[in-house]
Amino acid sequence: MSATRPITDASFADDVLLSDKPVLVDFWAPWCPPCRAIAPILDQFAADHANKISVVKLNIDENPETAAQYGITSIPTMKVFQGGRPVKTVVGALPQPALEAELAAYLA
Repeated sequence: MSATRPITDASFADDVLLSDKPVLVDFWAPWCPPCRAIAPILDQFAADHANKISVVKLNIDENPETAAQYGITSIPTMKVFQGGRPVKTVVGALPQPALEAELAAYLA
């Protein structure tokens, strides 16, 4: 079972903006090779840090409104939301150590 979970335009506010802990949103699409490459890394990251941060996936083809609202022009793009607003953006498929380093401030 995946440690990440899919969300939609309709569930974005409840799942992300109203969350009581930081949420990492992976903006992705099934046709994107780097998105597929980072998926297992995000699953492991989500499992390792489930008590500190939620990791969700938003398919931009099926949910274009949220992607447009946050100016997603390249995928994979990951945004950390805290307190209902975006606080960090990471673009591209990173190896797990680099991803951990980029997001260390939200894992404390």
